[in-house]
Amino acid sequence: MAMRKLAGACCVAALAYAAVFAAAPAQARAVVDIAIGVAPPPLRVEHAGVRAGYVWAPGYWHWNGAHHVWIGGRWVVARPGYRYVGARWVRIGPDWHFRHAHWVRL
Repeated sequence: MAMRKLAGACCVAALAYAAVFAAAPAQARAVVDIAIGVAPPPLRVEHAGVRAGYVWAPGYWHWNGAHHVWIGGRWVVARPGYRYVGARWVRIGPDWHFRHAHWVRL
């Protein structure tokens, strides 16, 4: 009898575990909006050639809480059927809002 209860409890635990961790990672998305009153400096010019199978992710200015710090561009693996949108700052009213890089389905 104790063995049946243990087996039942294990089955319930396994189903609960599967339900929690089976969710698609794309569904988990946190949105963080950084708004500051300091405009970012002009973008730096970075020269990137062509690299088959990759997309150039241009550099951007990161706000570290006190001032802007340049984050250099890098190559990211291309995703067929998607367009890459780089990180950027957008002015909304008197504030500047940071928008993270992301992929957009074509």
